[in-house]
Amino acid sequence: MQMLFQWDMSEQEPAKLEAKFWRAAKATDSTRAFANKLFEGAVKDTAVIDELIVRQAENWRLERLAVIDRAILRLAIYELRTTDTPPKVILNEAVDLAKKFSSEDAGSFVNGILDAVHKSIAEK
Repeated sequence: MQMLFQWDMSEQEPAKLEAKFWRAAKATDSTRAFANKLFEGAVKDTAVIDELIVRQAENWRLERLAVIDRAILRLAIYELRTTDTPPKVILNEAVDLAKKFSSEDAGSFVNGILDAVHKSIAEK
């Protein structure tokens, strides 16, 4: 989430951003690899992910969303679309991140968007 936030703010080359991020952050090799996979995939699929967000965020333009909320949504949607992590776990973690790093209201907003996106993905 932090790398996606930084990328959205500066649109740096993902590999350079990762290198800078991991100089300051500590993690096991497996955690680092998983985080990089999610970050790189979300960046690569941003156009598709953003389309899903906009489709579900009635009366909200993507640019009006808080940067941290976009990062959380992009991460969660990428994970919903590409991993075997149970959707309930992804949604709960995203809501917790929104409450912790954005606002109490952001938790409900993120939950609503992700629930709708999950249902649209499950229908396919």
